[in-house]
Formats: sequence, structure tokens, C-alpha cells
Amino acid sequence: MSQAPASRPGRRIIPIVEVALLLIALPMPWMLEEFWVLFATKICILALLAISFDLVWGYAGIMSFGQALFSGVAGYVTALLATKSEVTSIFVLMPTAAIVGLILAFIVAVIVIFGRRIPSVVFVAMGTLTGSYVIERLARGWSWVGGQNGISSLPRLTAGSFEIEEGTVFFYLALGTLIVTYILVRLLVRSQFGLVLAGIRQQEGRIAFFGYNVQSYKGVVFSLAGIIAGVSGGLYAFHEGFVGPGQLGPVLSTQVVLYVLFGGVGTLVGAILGVAIIELISYALPQIDWLGADVTAFLETGWPVVLGLLLLGTVMFRPTGLIGLVVTDRERIGTFGRAKVARQPGSTP
Repeated sequence: MSQAPASRPGRRIIPIVEVALLLIALPMPWMLEEFWVLFATKICILALLAISFDLVWGYAGIMSFGQALFSGVAGYVTALLATKSEVTSIFVLMPTAAIVGLILAFIVAVIVIFGRRIPSVVFVAMGTLTGSYVIERLARGWSWVGGQNGISSLPRLTAGSFEIEEGTVFFYLALGTLIVTYILVRLLVRSQFGLVLAGIRQQEGRIAFFGYNVQSYKGVVFSLAGIIAGVSGGLYAFHEGFVGPGQLGPVLSTQVVLYVLFGGVGTLVGAILGVAIIELISYALPQIDWLGADVTAFLETGWPVVLGLLLLGTVMFRPTGLIGLVVTDRERIGTFGRAKVARQPGSTP
């Protein structure tokens, strides 16, 4: 009796979304005004931070409310090097930001992840949230790092004798960093290491029963995410020309969580979409003036309420985020290993 050939897999949507975003981003500086180029650069930098969170939560099940801690401290360290030691070389400052993010993330991982027992999601979330809050309060009260005012008037990054100015050059620097990071993380989560992470996310106890050291895998991915967050913090500080306590605390960390939940957890590209759409909505809401003076006055200060309701509705009715509208669960979770080749009828097994 002949066997029907296996059905063809459906068209993959995520690569189409990735290519579309790339084609939109590449010509952006030549098509937009300067303000929007700066705005797009900020989105690219925040997307790095969102990817760092998506890596730990979407692929390893680690709810971290401390991603801003890693990016903010890296921003402070690089800002201090630039203002107090007059180091402006991007080839020194960005590796420094990455190393700071790595070391700090590893220290936090030792505290909240490593141990005799596998820590609960709530324990890790509260531990990272507490660390973020403590460091923010420390920065606000420490005059050597600017206290409440932070560190402002940062010099421009340099590459040799060339100054990296805000605008087109900085945009392509941020976009290039985002693309390289995205590709590396995509390769990581689709590797054998990523397969273990997927198992940990779905059935952590069973993976531990099979003999895998769950804490070690979580510690490694948490530290790698710290590198990405550190680079994001370094770029953000020099793009804005300022670093302050607000870039260390729970507010930005929570904002990053919302980016990823809104765009789509565990897809990477969803994190980028979440950043872009939320930042655009955050900018556009206070600008609405055709709904009446009362509504406009409310939106100028109360737009976060509207944004929060929008995010709440997305999480309630579309838990997979906006990317879930066009991407199936099978594609979102991903495939691992070599695909099986369907045998033709009558062929020898």
C-alpha cells in the first residue's frame, strides 16, 4: 500500500518580516528629516535592550526586571571614562560597555540564579527588580556620578580622528550593531544550546532530570544578555549625550518587558516591532489635537494610561503579541535539527 507524501510546511513569515524591516530601515536617513533619523536611532538602540530581555525571558524563561541595570551601569561607566579620563574611542568604550554588562549580569546571576535549588520565576524577578532599584537610589545620592542630575554633555564617540555625529552616521552604527547582534542571537537560539533553552522554558524539571545543569545554562544566557544590554547602554548614553538614574531603575526595565510582550515573546523580531510601535504611539498620543481641548490636555500627561490599556488588551487577547497575528505557534517556537525528507511512494526505506 503506497504512502502519501508528507505535506509541505507552510510559508515562514518571520523571515519576510525581518527582510521587510531591513528594507525599511536601510534608506531611512535619506528619506526622513533629522528628527526622525534621531528617533529611529533611539529605536535601534532600545531594540538591543529589548532583544536582551527576549533572550532571557522568551528563550530561557528567566523573568528579569533588571535589564536596565546592566545597560544603565554600562552607560555610566563609559560616560565616566569619557568625561573624567577623556576616552572617546568607540573601540575602547563599546567593548568596555559589553564587559561591564557581562560582569554585572554574571554577579546578579550568582546571586539570584545559581544555588542548590532551581530558583522560581518570582524569586528571580524580585531579585533583579530589587537590584535595579538599589543601584538607581545609589546613583541618585552619589555626587561623584552626578547624583540626581546624572552625567551630561558627553563628548562624541570617535573612531580614530573621525567623530561619530548624531544623525546618519550614528544611525548606521546603531543599525549595524542591531543587525549583527540579531544574527548572532538568532544563530544561538537555533543551535543545540538553544534547544536546551527551549527545553528549560517548556519543562525545566524534566530537563534537570535528564542531567542538564539548568542553572549553568541560565547563568550563561543571562550573562550573554548582559553583554547586549551593556552595549545598548553605552550607545544610548552617547547618542543622547546624557546618562542619568532613570536609565538604571525599574521604570525602564518594566518598559522593556512591555516592548517584548507587545511585539511577541520568543521571536526576537517581535521585540524590535514592540519597541518601534510603542515608541511611535508614545510620541503620537500627546500630539493628538483633533479630539478636543480636554482630551488633548489629558493625553499630554495621561498618555501612559492609554498606552497601558492598549498593552493590557494585547496581553489579554493576544498573549503571543502582535507578531502572533501573522505567525503560527510552530514557527514562533521554531524547529531544531535536520528536517526529515519525505519518502516517495514505492521508494526503498
